[in-house]
Amino acid sequence: MIKLKPQKAEIIVIGVNASGIDSLPLSQIKLISSSKRIAAPSRLCDSVYKWRQKLAHKNPLPEIHKTDNINNLIKWIKNSTDQTIILASGDPLWFGIGRVLINNFPNKNIDFHPSATSFQLAFAKLGIPWQDASLISLHGRDPSPLAKLLQKRPKSIAILTDKKRGGAKEVLNFLIASGLKESYEFWIFEKLGHENEKIRKINKESEIDDNIDPLHLVILIENITQPKRNPNLPLFGIEDGYFMQLPDRPGLMTKRESRIQLIAELELPEKGVLWDVGAGVGSLGLESLRIRPNLTLISIEKRLGSKLIIEENSIRLGVKPNYIFEANALDILKEDRLNKKFRQPDRVILGGGGEDRIKLLKAIMKKLKPNGIVVIPLATIQAINDLENVLKSYKCIINISQLQSYRGVSIGNGIRLNPMNPIFILKGKLN
Repeated sequence: MIKLKPQKAEIIVIGVNASGIDSLPLSQIKLISSSKRIAAPSRLCDSVYKWRQKLAHKNPLPEIHKTDNINNLIKWIKNSTDQTIILASGDPLWFGIGRVLINNFPNKNIDFHPSATSFQLAFAKLGIPWQDASLISLHGRDPSPLAKLLQKRPKSIAILTDKKRGGAKEVLNFLIASGLKESYEFWIFEKLGHENEKIRKINKESEIDDNIDPLHLVILIENITQPKRNPNLPLFGIEDGYFMQLPDRPGLMTKRESRIQLIAELELPEKGVLWDVGAGVGSLGLESLRIRPNLTLISIEKRLGSKLIIEENSIRLGVKPNYIFEANALDILKEDRLNKKFRQPDRVILGGGGEDRIKLLKAIMKKLKPNGIVVIPLATIQAINDLENVLKSYKCIINISQLQSYRGVSIGNGIRLNPMNPIFILKGKLN
């Protein structure tokens, strides 16, 4: 059972926004006015001193202490029996001073009064709902969780930055390194709520100057604008963020480094038939067409809505699959739904199949042309043995490799290498 706190706490923590004490509810202003001891971070102290001048009639005036040095603050609180008011930004229990106080004083002795967080204010400025937003703090923390979060492609991300690590520039570098710069609008909020607040949308790193206020945060908003075909795209090795994603599985696509290696393993002929089985968003097959435009591409993906996504990505890349099947690949092969001239592939990418992967590989091998190649990317090593046995039964030349890639991200004056998920590549070539 949770016990209610007593009406009079020894420590009262009040969240304050940039407008200062005067914007607080009257009940909280009365609490502060009656206090003998007030603590606040340096960024709030100027407004606290100005507000204290209004209490000239009060004798003695309340003692004001800065909270920047946590150890000194704890000693200051413990050295008095008087009730202490602590002012904090926004919600003190969200990456704020609240956690430190709870770790050093009995919870029953602390009373919290949060105000709107900087994130709430930022989304309000943009006029965008934030109930589905992902929230993350980089302040004094390892930045790798941001890289993992970006792989999931949330619709919006609110980020508390750490100026010592590069602030907004660090976030932008992560976005670029993840290949997702085109996928998000990049917003910077400086001194949010202050008279001289600054809100701007950033398109490139040069727009983030070195004089950016330390009190800033970043909001990333999904870019729903459908970009037209970019004539300056590279032949292959296209950034991940350029592809439209599956809405229910954002980020579930073959990453750029893996695509480059898998396409190389295919040994693409100038002409022939390529099956992309378990095509996902179509990235592997579509990039193959950019290299070998005379190939015939058959894309197969069972996930609902995948056909529209593959079609959209084909427009973005300026290529066109011959057929896109939104159906189970085993059913297509069993029912012989392929045009006769496409029934025997020269190359196959087997990227899906799940529990039916063995059955699917056997069905593919029966159709594969002499000297044909099948390439199978795998997330786990356990699946290799059974699949390899199928390839051996067809007298294939077999190659097995592992690809482990890292993406470098600038952090301050250094570079951090963030590991990507490794993949195992099983390749079989018919004699």
